[in-house]
Amino acid sequence: MATTEANNATAVREGSEADRTLVVERVFKASPERVFSAWTDPKILVQWWGPEGLHTPEYTMDVREGGAWRTVMMNDKGESHTASGVYQEIAPPNRLVMTWAWEQPDGSRGHETVVELSFEPAEDGTRLTLTQRLFANVEARDNHRMGWTSSLSSLETFLSN
Repeated sequence: MATTEANNATAVREGSEADRTLVVERVFKASPERVFSAWTDPKILVQWWGPEGLHTPEYTMDVREGGAWRTVMMNDKGESHTASGVYQEIAPPNRLVMTWAWEQPDGSRGHETVVELSFEPAEDGTRLTLTQRLFANVEARDNHRMGWTSSLSSLETFLSN
């Protein structure tokens, strides 16, 4: 068992801290209040949440510091992807911090990261900076970059309507 724990510890440390941190920025043509609400109002979030081509048929959001959230994202084939976490900081309309982990097939939660969102006024609306850390490895970071990039495109489409 000690060998397995050592291997797990090594896997979690694959790459430097900078290598295992994701930063994505996007400017939205909407106020910080509106963009922040898109992340914290369940009725709004389910209209854009998840990468393009997925929808969110199930969700729970206890939007308060210490409150839990959970979303089930599903594709057209019926395959689901469940993520959950806890809100650590909520400072409308400037900052939102929450934990993130994928639910595993056995119902347990996988490797947990922290997602920090900042919403800053920008000339064209709001500059959103999403920082997610620390991934188990660079591959997981890159997979999340693709997912968040697609999700933020969905948010952009929603906000433009």
